[in-house]
Amino acid sequence: MTDIVKILAGELCIKTAQVEATIKLIDEGNTIPFISRYRKEVTGSLNDEILRQFDERLKYLRNLEEKKTQVLSAIEEQGKLTDELKKEIEAAITLVAVDDLYRPFRPKRRTRAMIAVEKGLEGFANDIFEEKLKHDATEEAKKYLSDKEGLEVESEADAIAGAMDIIAEKISDDAVFRNKIREMSFKQGILMSAAKDETLESVYENYYNFAESVSKVAGYKILAINRGEDERILTVKLDPPVDDIIKYLERGIIKKHNKFTEQILKDTVDDAYKRLIAPSIERDIRSSLTEAAEDEAIKVFGKNLTQLLMQPPVAGRVVLGWDPAFRTGCKLAVVDETGKVLDTTVIYPTAPQNKVEAAKKVLKELIKKYNISLISLGNGTASRESEAVIVELIKEVDTKLEYIIVNEAGASVYSASKLATEEFPNFDVGQRSAASIARRLEDPLAELVKIDPKSIGVGQYQHDMNQKKLSEALGAVVEDCVNKVGVDLNTASAPLLEYISGISKVVAKNIVVYREENGSFKTRKELLKVSKLGPKAFEQCAGFLRINDGKEPLDMTSVHPESYAATKKLLESLGYSDSDITLSGLSGISKKIKDFKKISDELEIGEITLRDIVKELEKPGRDPRDEMQKPILRTDVMEMEDLKEGMILKGTVRNVIDFGAFVDIGVHQDGLVHISRLSKKFIKHPLEAVSVGDIVEVRVDSVDLKKKRIALSMVFD
Repeated sequence: MTDIVKILAGELCIKTAQVEATIKLIDEGNTIPFISRYRKEVTGSLNDEILRQFDERLKYLRNLEEKKTQVLSAIEEQGKLTDELKKEIEAAITLVAVDDLYRPFRPKRRTRAMIAVEKGLEGFANDIFEEKLKHDATEEAKKYLSDKEGLEVESEADAIAGAMDIIAEKISDDAVFRNKIREMSFKQGILMSAAKDETLESVYENYYNFAESVSKVAGYKILAINRGEDERILTVKLDPPVDDIIKYLERGIIKKHNKFTEQILKDTVDDAYKRLIAPSIERDIRSSLTEAAEDEAIKVFGKNLTQLLMQPPVAGRVVLGWDPAFRTGCKLAVVDETGKVLDTTVIYPTAPQNKVEAAKKVLKELIKKYNISLISLGNGTASRESEAVIVELIKEVDTKLEYIIVNEAGASVYSASKLATEEFPNFDVGQRSAASIARRLEDPLAELVKIDPKSIGVGQYQHDMNQKKLSEALGAVVEDCVNKVGVDLNTASAPLLEYISGISKVVAKNIVVYREENGSFKTRKELLKVSKLGPKAFEQCAGFLRINDGKEPLDMTSVHPESYAATKKLLESLGYSDSDITLSGLSGISKKIKDFKKISDELEIGEITLRDIVKELEKPGRDPRDEMQKPILRTDVMEMEDLKEGMILKGTVRNVIDFGAFVDIGVHQDGLVHISRLSKKFIKHPLEAVSVGDIVEVRVDSVDLKKKRIALSMVFD
């Protein structure tokens, strides 16, 4: 069978010892974040990205082995398993290869070939296939005429046709032929799409007369074409190298050039390919193209989501969340520095009411009462009109007031959810949405985990993909982000706790219930009193949960409880005490350690673990998000009409897709920087140049007011 360890080591360019150790950790029930953070000695410091790939590939290879076992058993039950076939199946390295080998033995619906076999034509078919005929096939066919009821072979032509059906299926079921034809079709084939109605205006006009090499077509084009086909706007087909494939099959089948069988075999090859093989291969290739395109899109989505979740919190500000609307009014929510909602109301500064002065009066009262210094404005309907009111307001108030436009994607999904109802039972959906818009500025990670990642709006074609695969991949992204940052055990919501390593939904709720019944956690060890949180779950989650002002100073750090004894011994040897951790008095501790290897041996911990502990002690509870670029806060407004060609502006990258990046430059319409204008050097993908949340300088290349399109460039001549 497949040597899984050898394959993983080769594919990921790591040592077999690392592979074996990592498989053991996964099989023992350890989570990827835990392995990545606290088992570096064991894995050789494999990061979470490599470990995710490792885990996914391990599952595939184990599924492959399981499939091989099932196939071997099924063929053996039929009494048709040969030593050669067994070796071929065991050597297969993909599920497709195993399926190809199993094809002749798979239970099928009654085919034309089966009917011909039932009519007794198998011998005739074998003689033709093996080119044994010594006279005209029509003469030979007379031997096979029969009048059995329901299985009549009425004529010589009927017999020859039946024999050809048997041979055609034999050719179609040949794994070697199928593999080669699939390869030829992929390398030389052309993917084509056309409009069902060329007069119809649609977003798919680029694909109305489309033709591109199968091996080169970009993933985003595949997904767009698939959607156009699903919406019945496009017709799609694969144009393979038919002549070359037919010649290849003929060379593989016609060896003796028997004049009595050659033309029959040529006709059979043509039928086998066009009727049985080509449709199947086209499905296979389009399926593999779609899968590859989805994988790439999910990867991009994941990187965008990571950047969005890791945006730095806007700390220490009282924020006014503003959910804009027309007829129903703009919903407001005042949120304090901790995320607590202090007040909510509705104002009507937009059409049809246009009560601008009344709205500003309410806003000024709120600003004064709660010392609001920042407005978080959703970018939905009426956002443009609301922004104009905010800018007027900024000029009229005495205090410093800034605003930022927040992507409100998913806010409405959250506000109508069961979770939002539980969190704000007395609020309507508008009030919940406004609160969410404020909170996602104060702490993007804590707020966005409450929303299905697919609804956050930083992907492409997400609704057309394999939803299970997408959900699993994005869930893993959120899990990695949450564990990388860590959470405050005494304030974290259940939805946030659910993403912590080793904590299930049930346990997350139990932690919140325990807090409500017993007050705050004083130590991490107290977690063991939480219902259904056992020793294994504690091991997995403890290091990612922080307790500030607790009984154990180390609980505020990412040092794992399993390393507490070694850490205390280290502190003592360097002349420090636990109180120094709380007082952040350990800056420069790394300089006091001259020989990390020697100290790690004395403490009986790994050198990598020791370095991680020291790094954490120097900056307890550090937030990796602090290193990210801060969002742009605005005090004035621009319109699309204000944009001029050549204008240089600063903007925020809102989304990265295969062909470029969308940048918010403050005019309510994101501009597109095409991949060709992202960098002076050649890049294969926009992510090589920018990420979601980046603050970038762009030049306006063109503005189309009618189509509301802005072309930007990051390459200045």
